[in-house]
Amino acid sequence: AEKLKEYLKKDKKKKPVKDGESKSEDKKSDSDSDSDDPEKKKLQGKLEGAIVVEKPHVKWSDVAGLEAAKEALKEAVILPIKFPHLFTGKRIPWKGILLFGPPGTGKSYLAKAVATEANNSTFFSVSSSDLVSKWLGESEKLVKNLFELARQHKPSIIFIDEIDSLCSSRSDNESESARRIKTEFLVQMQGVGNDMDGILVLGATNIPWVLDAAIRRRFEKRIYIALPEEHARLDMFKL
Repeated sequence: AEKLKEYLKKDKKKKPVKDGESKSEDKKSDSDSDSDDPEKKKLQGKLEGAIVVEKPHVKWSDVAGLEAAKEALKEAVILPIKFPHLFTGKRIPWKGILLFGPPGTGKSYLAKAVATEANNSTFFSVSSSDLVSKWLGESEKLVKNLFELARQHKPSIIFIDEIDSLCSSRSDNESESARRIKTEFLVQMQGVGNDMDGILVLGATNIPWVLDAAIRRRFEKRIYIALPEEHARLDMFKL
């Protein structure tokens, strides 16, 4: 009985809290925890090195040949950034572009030209080493934080070189971590609740048939970068 009296006295001393106040306090604590999340800051700190701060200074005229590829990239990347009001409704720009072709044909060089010409956008240059971690569960978190950074700095372009090393076809022999990376890519590129407005994923590969079929479908536009023709080879000697 004495213990019960002590508990009742303690309850009386406690101040009543309104429902609205408790909810607001919970929201404040949640937002503070999100903003002060050390793990998230650490992961985004790793990825900030992928942001191309200094432009490569590669113009379209510096790329010999590949006229069709350059026109397609201008239409898909440069024009939506310069004139966003024209690309609304059914004219929304592509969210994923895949550059594929034999090695040494200028896929990465074209990406440098895109980074130079897309003046008002943030360009992320990412490789598999930037997104693969030895710690369990960290690789998919890096993928998620990459897209979150792109949303914070949009309009933005994410260039992934040798994307086949990250998103190859799924098989029974692959590791669980590789499968989770692909799943996170699929969710971020076209998942429910993820905003891709103002974000373009530009991938490059020499072996497109190795890519996972679901990820390949996410790249709505595919541009073949062929070996240079005769006039393109002549332009190379002039450059």
